[in-house]
Amino acid sequence: MLQMRNLSRVYRTETVETTAIDAIDLDIAQGEFVAIMGPSGCGKSTLLNLIGMLDSPTSGSYLFDGKEVAGLSEGRLSETRKANIGFIFQSFNLVDELTVRENIELALLYHPVSAADRRARTDAVMDRVGIAHRAKHRPSQLSGGQQQRVAVARALVAEPRLILADEPTGNLDTQHGEEVMRMLQQLNAEGSTIVMVTHSPAHADYAGRAVHMLDGRILQERRRAA
Repeated sequence: MLQMRNLSRVYRTETVETTAIDAIDLDIAQGEFVAIMGPSGCGKSTLLNLIGMLDSPTSGSYLFDGKEVAGLSEGRLSETRKANIGFIFQSFNLVDELTVRENIELALLYHPVSAADRRARTDAVMDRVGIAHRAKHRPSQLSGGQQQRVAVARALVAEPRLILADEPTGNLDTQHGEEVMRMLQQLNAEGSTIVMVTHSPAHADYAGRAVHMLDGRILQERRRAA
């Protein structure tokens, strides 16, 4: 699905140059579940932003479905993101004034989808993540685990081929964190490609492959034993 070669991201000011991603090579195939690990400041989130086309590399090549995206305009990047990628964030990023249903439907407003289709898709994805009984509730009326389920549903409703999750259990207690991880593992078993940033070795074990980073480089990769 994606192929990065000699990819770097450097941030520059008038006096300081910081290399966040340092000439990495990375391939991720359709249907994989990949965990990106490493200490704070090692470049995990920067790499996820590059994969998700929220940031652009300073140098190197990034092929998505065999097409170079490193030099695309912001408009083309936005279209590619919208058509292919769903995002799950640590902080949920739900709109407090909207119900669960409205928060999920929000992700479809910029897609060519009728109101009836939006409702049908939202109903289906709420059932899929076990949140349908909370459709009329607002985020403040939900537990942290339920809020993250809504965030997962919002990421799924546009039927993306790739799900990017940045510390999806970071704001959850152990029980709710495990529930979210089991849900992501099930989504992967159903065919979703998932790339997840995590500090937790236990949560990384849910993935089929773990990529370990340090100082903007990939140190090693390991695959889960069958």
